[in-house]
Amino acid sequence: MILNSFNFNTTNGIRYGSGRAKDSCKEIFDKLGSRILFITDKGLMSLKLTEPTINELSKMGEVKIFDEVEADPSQKTLLKAIEIGKKFNATGVIGFGGGSSMDVAKLTALILGSNEDIDKAWGVENAKGPRLPLALVPTTAGTGSEVTPVSIITVGEEEKKGVSSHLILPDLAILDPDLTLGLPSATTAATGIDAMVHAIEAYSSSNKNNNIISKMLSIEALKLLGGSIKKAVKEGSNIEARGNMLIGSMLAGKAFANSPVAAVHALAYPIGGTFHISHGLSNSLVLPYVLRFNSVDSKAAKSYAELSKYVFPEMDTNKGVQAISSEFIDKLENLSISLGLPQKLREVDIPKNACEKMAKDAMKQTRLLVNNPREVTEKDALNIYQSAW
Repeated sequence: MILNSFNFNTTNGIRYGSGRAKDSCKEIFDKLGSRILFITDKGLMSLKLTEPTINELSKMGEVKIFDEVEADPSQKTLLKAIEIGKKFNATGVIGFGGGSSMDVAKLTALILGSNEDIDKAWGVENAKGPRLPLALVPTTAGTGSEVTPVSIITVGEEEKKGVSSHLILPDLAILDPDLTLGLPSATTAATGIDAMVHAIEAYSSSNKNNNIISKMLSIEALKLLGGSIKKAVKEGSNIEARGNMLIGSMLAGKAFANSPVAAVHALAYPIGGTFHISHGLSNSLVLPYVLRFNSVDSKAAKSYAELSKYVFPEMDTNKGVQAISSEFIDKLENLSISLGLPQKLREVDIPKNACEKMAKDAMKQTRLLVNNPREVTEKDALNIYQSAW
């Protein structure tokens, strides 16, 4: 097998284990310095999940808390975090929470370190840097944001824009499964499917940087996620399942950080941006329809068939590629049903007449659509949304 040339970048340091969020504070302090901007959300603050880490860091230096991050964070929120960080003279930034808090933390660290214009940083490798030292602590097992060079922000009313740059990979990612024990089952299910989408799209990406390391990571991620998602949803206090989901999400994040995601994400963004549906659920709603659209392409069908046995070991793979691919997609859809997730756009109060606007908006996600194994036109996107309605 002749391997294509590729680049692979990832987070410098990863720490995993129960209690690691608190136990890693000395290392975080050594990396981030004595004035730490702590970015999180009000929900985690009220649950006191942040308390042990904040208390420990406060013994070593000054900690300024910014807890105004919302789901699908806005540019206004980002700019407010940056302003607070400037006034505080932050020496480093920690993002503690789901993908939203981590995404705000990444760009806050970038702008505080470089003072560059955020509007010139959107897109792929447009950020100039340098950034402030950065640590990320995920509290959901889904986004993989702790190991990705991507940050997504809502600009204006609905449009999602992204910065993709190796500069915003953090210095440290702290994975503590204890922090995910209190996640509601619906959130666990949606974020878990999100992580699976990352692995599936990374494996099948048509991006020229799709590489053997990302493929290997995608496979290992899907083994862990597929084998643990039902248990994590049904038995929320099962630390083994929670740990497997957290590691699986991280591996999938590493995979798509270097072999980017495609049309599932491109079509999910207008759902989240317009109707404020969570990112994981947005992905879940369009997943089977996008994969069926893609599987007409023989390369995509081959990728899905190759992945099937890792997610569903019981599958009979002694048949044709198209038949295996089709069964794999059906099984993913049935998995989503068994986890209790909504299956149709109308179930989350999206009107049918919104499909045309969402199809138009999806076409703006050019950085994602170019990675899809099959070209997606606006008409194709509309058909997919209508099928999902």
